[in-house]
Amino acid sequence: MSSLTADQLDDLQNFLKDWLRHTGRSQSDLRRALQASSIRMPVLLEALDRTYSGGDLVDLVSQLCGIEDRWQREDGPGGTPETADSLGQLDLLLQEIRQDQQA
Repeated sequence: MSSLTADQLDDLQNFLKDWLRHTGRSQSDLRRALQASSIRMPVLLEALDRTYSGGDLVDLVSQLCGIEDRWQREDGPGGTPETADSLGQLDLLLQEIRQDQQA
């Protein structure tokens, strides 16, 4: 069971901030999706690190894709262009990770 490194956590934090901004969501929305105890970024990162520790990077990205999918369904048919864009980016990231693991 390994945890994300400090650099990986920093990258994840930057990604989350951009992702939330582009999807029009808040840390509070992410807290609810993760069922975390607080909206503070360190607590959110800890919840995601637990996912990584219990599995791997694919599990972490899959969790984020699932959250994105849930948010898109909540926004209704079509969602927003920003939401569709970010979902596509998460899916591409997941595909790249899977390809790297197979190589």
